[in-house]
Amino acid sequence: MNNLTIVIPVYNESENIAQVISKIEGEVKSEHLINVIYDFNEDTSIPVVEEEKTKYKTPINLVRNKYGRGVLNAIKTGLETAETEYVIVTMADLSDPPEVMNKMLEIASEKNADIVCASRYMRGGKQIGGPFVKGLMSKCAGLSLYYLAKLPTHDATNSFKLYRISFLKKQKIESKGGFELGLELVVKAHLQGFKILETPTAWTNRQAGKSNFKIVEWLPSYLKWYFAAFKRNNLKGA
Repeated sequence: MNNLTIVIPVYNESENIAQVISKIEGEVKSEHLINVIYDFNEDTSIPVVEEEKTKYKTPINLVRNKYGRGVLNAIKTGLETAETEYVIVTMADLSDPPEVMNKMLEIASEKNADIVCASRYMRGGKQIGGPFVKGLMSKCAGLSLYYLAKLPTHDATNSFKLYRISFLKKQKIESKGGFELGLELVVKAHLQGFKILETPTAWTNRQAGKSNFKIVEWLPSYLKWYFAAFKRNNLKGA
């Protein structure tokens, strides 16, 4: 019985998506299904996914983004349409190693975690390549939230996370921009007392295709949830 949905948002990822699916099928040990979330019917990922569906026993589904274009809306659609006990969000650019999903699922199951964060900045984790400024900002945010706001993860901004569906059903997603949804959910889980754990991951910058990360445009949204993370400490000190 499948207890894991793997959500992959795509935007013209024809150069990467077949390899991503192949790696997932070769590395993820638990029974699972894959939901590929796309924005529009002309997306170059679609015919590749249709072909990949014929190669594996794993259910591989194409799911239309129901909230309009954009990675946040795609992830939101993926989280809301998952019906298994757990859901993992991973990118279609080969940046997230699928073998880490086994450890994420093990931690969630054995330690009853509501969120398991794949962390680049804890011991054993690393980041390979990518824009220097983006990486520096991400690392500073993750470590300051860990040490100062006491979030139980060194890497709150990474989108590569496992969520328990029972936790997600209690949340109303407020994010409206880019990848800050993962930060929003970790901050809310922290403030509400849900269990957050982490495991190391090695993030690798994409080798093909174009990144849609818009650091200047999305920064205000990240800052909103960054500062919200400190509320729990303020409440304890009151």
